[in-house]
Amino acid sequence: MQRLASQPRPDWQAKFAALGFAFHSADGGYWNEAACYRFSADEIDELEAATQELQRLALAAVKHVVGNAQYERMQIPAEFQTLVGNSWLQNEPSLYGRFDLAYDGRTAPKLLEYNADTPTSLLEAAVAQWQWLEETGRPDQFNSLHEKLIERWRTLGAAWPQEAVVHFSCVKDNEEDRITLEYLRDTAVQAGLTTGFAYMEDLGWDGASFVDAEEKPITAWFKLYPYEWIMREPFGAHLPRVTLDIVEPPWKALLSNKAILATLWELFPDHPNLLPAYLTPDYLGSDFVKKPFFSREGANVSFAGRRNAINTEGPYGAEGYVYQARAELPQFDGNYPVIGSWVVGDEAAGIGIREDVTPITTNRSRFVPHFFD
Repeated sequence: MQRLASQPRPDWQAKFAALGFAFHSADGGYWNEAACYRFSADEIDELEAATQELQRLALAAVKHVVGNAQYERMQIPAEFQTLVGNSWLQNEPSLYGRFDLAYDGRTAPKLLEYNADTPTSLLEAAVAQWQWLEETGRPDQFNSLHEKLIERWRTLGAAWPQEAVVHFSCVKDNEEDRITLEYLRDTAVQAGLTTGFAYMEDLGWDGASFVDAEEKPITAWFKLYPYEWIMREPFGAHLPRVTLDIVEPPWKALLSNKAILATLWELFPDHPNLLPAYLTPDYLGSDFVKKPFFSREGANVSFAGRRNAINTEGPYGAEGYVYQARAELPQFDGNYPVIGSWVVGDEAAGIGIREDVTPITTNRSRFVPHFFD
């Protein structure tokens, strides 16, 4: 694994605008192709195998939580516990997810967290960095995201009525979410599905169903909106009472909660792809990372201990914390990369890399393309 200098394409901004990747220069430069990461084929094989293994462990953890009714530990409100459990027992299918990994090419990849419900940085991982690869002549890239998403939508759609319309929803005034949503919607269209769109703020309730702005019932729904928010809003109180195919399914609320990191360590202690994690810091000495269960984009994360004690601000923490052993992130030219390794369905589908000048990845962290040979 190496970080290399790379000559940016002179017209990359215009090409990304044509793709719909409009936030490429946010926060002073979100996309960075003045550098790239190079991997060997063996390193890519290791990342792919680790991702498959982590998906297996994650599903085993959900089975354990549901089988032992550990919903309160996971901060699932009582009125949603049956919904979450039944969605697992009924094997409701998932579309995608992203494992965030620490990896240096020398030691086994380590799970930092699992973005299992509403992961973003998808268009840039699936399409933008593939365009970069093709136009710069690099040999290959771990990236089958686009093709796998289309095929997965075909699988999901085959179980729905032929006339089903899949409504896609996100909040207003969030450019990244809207662009991610439109990309996912496009892959569904390419899979032959009929789609619709409704902002979360415009959804309604007619006494029996969720409805869009035109008061049409929603029967299949992709929501780029976290379950932990839905479960704590008046609108969400209707969710356990509707017949609705939801992507992602309710059981994903267990995996998007960072408390699952402690469950994973309890079930699979000393696993080479896991870091020790607990719901109390008592077992970790003085050097650990403190993460709120519902934290997003690195908010309210604290690094305690002797080495570079840092913390970020944000609105999370009242829900509780998980305490995780500190991973040794590699450092290249003052940058700390975190590898986002994607699954579509249950299959490893590619990686994207975010880097920052601190070990905490936030919404301002840069996306850097990769290749392997």
